[in-house]
Amino acid sequence: MEGRSRVQVLAPAGGDLLSIRHARPLRPFSPEVVAFLGDLSEALVSDPRVRSLPDVYSFGFWCRRASLAAMQRDYRDLDRRLGRGVVFHIAPGNVPVNFAYSLAAGLLAGNANIVRVPSEEFVQVGIIAELTDAVMNRQSHQGLRDHIRLVRYDRTDHGITADFSGACDVRVIWGGDATINNIRQHQVASRAFDVTFADRYSACVIGADKYLSESDHALIARGFYNDTYLFDQNACTAPHLVLWLGARGPVDRAREVFWSELHSYAQGRYRLEPKSAVDKWATALRYAALHAQSHIIKGGDNLISRLELPGLEPGIEDWHGNCGLFFESHIEELDRILPIVSRRYQTLSYAGLDKAALQELVVKGRLAGIDRIVPIGRTLDFSLEWDGYNLVHTLSRLITVS
Repeated sequence: MEGRSRVQVLAPAGGDLLSIRHARPLRPFSPEVVAFLGDLSEALVSDPRVRSLPDVYSFGFWCRRASLAAMQRDYRDLDRRLGRGVVFHIAPGNVPVNFAYSLAAGLLAGNANIVRVPSEEFVQVGIIAELTDAVMNRQSHQGLRDHIRLVRYDRTDHGITADFSGACDVRVIWGGDATINNIRQHQVASRAFDVTFADRYSACVIGADKYLSESDHALIARGFYNDTYLFDQNACTAPHLVLWLGARGPVDRAREVFWSELHSYAQGRYRLEPKSAVDKWATALRYAALHAQSHIIKGGDNLISRLELPGLEPGIEDWHGNCGLFFESHIEELDRILPIVSRRYQTLSYAGLDKAALQELVVKGRLAGIDRIVPIGRTLDFSLEWDGYNLVHTLSRLITVS
């Protein structure tokens, strides 16, 4: 790795980049990994700095011992699996804590991991790297020191990316389509392969009748706020399109309640930057100019901006709202969704609906997209089944015995 002098190793601080090549694979959910992640969880959730960082706290809560034990129970063939070797993770630059989940998935599958963290010095990255280093330095976790390298380097330094790519057995790429295509220019070994998480699009569907009968509309609004505003709708899981299911009368009443509750919760919590306010208004105007029958519904303070669509047509996924810009449409039957869902659709969140009906819609409709169906408020919840991949199975190899 010729460019290693240009790489900052955040955890373990100052760790040798070459030694990770010689790390032996582990069994998935090995006791060493579960113990390390459990200790890291305790360090994170007990750190006073994390109280104001819900994304870091959520990661710490996700990798607690009880959570890991529940995940492990979903697998029946772990005694015949080993990690594939070295996994090189390229984390997205705009979601600060994603790199930690990617690292945890690689560890739980039994691998040594090189993780390129975001170039921007997010406070979340600094805290997780600091505590990862501290936990790794405990005597009880010395056996994992060659299974973790959190690194930061200039993303334009293609020589380093090429070195890490050539040294890995799996390359995990989180990012836009352009990022994936750029990284794929660097060759991997003949038996290595890529796991890619590309640009995706997410939507939300709300059954008006059942939503109106819910007792806690404020709770649903809070969940939707967390799904969208926490990362300015930049996460692939954030819904941009809101679909209202039901007859016109209940839909109109549900919309009024929903957007009013969301505004009440967002007001005072979300700061809309001037540039973001201009950008989302410009997006709304561009869409309206190209779609004459669409209707802009703009709140007085621009905290929530909505584009009402007269109907659904393929290609809506090319339009992304940010910072509180939502496209919405009324549908009377669930199957009205079928013609618009392309393979770019990732998450469908819902309220006021039966999840079994949504699963049936996707499976019986043989849709190319929608890999996740989750309640409103749960879109950011990470799972070892992500974007249609079972990460433990994908990042480990199965030993066949006959």
